[in-house]
Amino acid sequence: MLAIEKLTHVYANGTRALDGVDLLIPPGMFGLLGPNGAGKSTLMRTIATLQAPTSGTITFDGIDVIAQPEELRRTLGYLPQDFGVYPRVSAYDMLDHMAVLKGVASRAERRDTVEGLLNQVNLWAVRKKALAGFSGGMRQRFGIAQALIGDPRLIIVDEPTAGLDPEERNRFLNLLGEIGDKVVVILSTHIVEDVADLCPRMAVLAGGHILLEGAPLDLIDATRGRVWQKTIARDELEAYRNTHRVISTRLFAGRTIIHVMADGQPGDGFEPVRGGLEDVYFSTLDASRRAA
Repeated sequence: MLAIEKLTHVYANGTRALDGVDLLIPPGMFGLLGPNGAGKSTLMRTIATLQAPTSGTITFDGIDVIAQPEELRRTLGYLPQDFGVYPRVSAYDMLDHMAVLKGVASRAERRDTVEGLLNQVNLWAVRKKALAGFSGGMRQRFGIAQALIGDPRLIIVDEPTAGLDPEERNRFLNLLGEIGDKVVVILSTHIVEDVADLCPRMAVLAGGHILLEGAPLDLIDATRGRVWQKTIARDELEAYRNTHRVISTRLFAGRTIIHVMADGQPGDGFEPVRGGLEDVYFSTLDASRRAA
């Protein structure tokens, strides 16, 4: 169990990236969803002991993460948003080097570890290829391989599918889903579908605050019967924003589809929407903006 209490981080320029964050994260996949600039990466770096918070506590299975960073690092796997590697080194040699850094001293043990991980992430066939020649998806799969060295009990992946094409995204999400439910895996992303596909628990972070937490299916159920949609002309959007609680818009065939929140039929032409995690996410952000 990862326990975060009253975590606050204020940067030197006065930016309050985290403001009293409280979270209890059990074993299994946990989705941290939020827009760019929400504070997600600050939270991930703080949990990963890469920066100290201004105040608050983090504990993981009896480890005081802030006071005992080395203890946490022994059981941590981390794939940051910007994962840098030596581009001219082969995948095998780089993974072997990282295994040394993680404390896998025995050559035979490293060989078994590296070969097993490269097969697990489906990179064995390109093990001798320089990392510079890897596609974005291949680099992310390599990133998961290095994060799994040493059988970590806490794994953090920060914006892992941003920029991946649909095929690579599905391959990467399937790989994450295979990690299992005996370790804590935090998936930090702004992509709603990633959380919907993988995570039985989630939270929404924005403006440094936790706005919502729970099981995606329960949160979706709470919006049932309250989400409506209508197709309108693009130049009508502003008028609808003035008269309805518009939570999201998207274009289709040159026309605009709006989703609104309402406890009853909001007007002519509106149809009920079954609702999904995207509606939960957008309605939560909308409520936060209205309360500000």
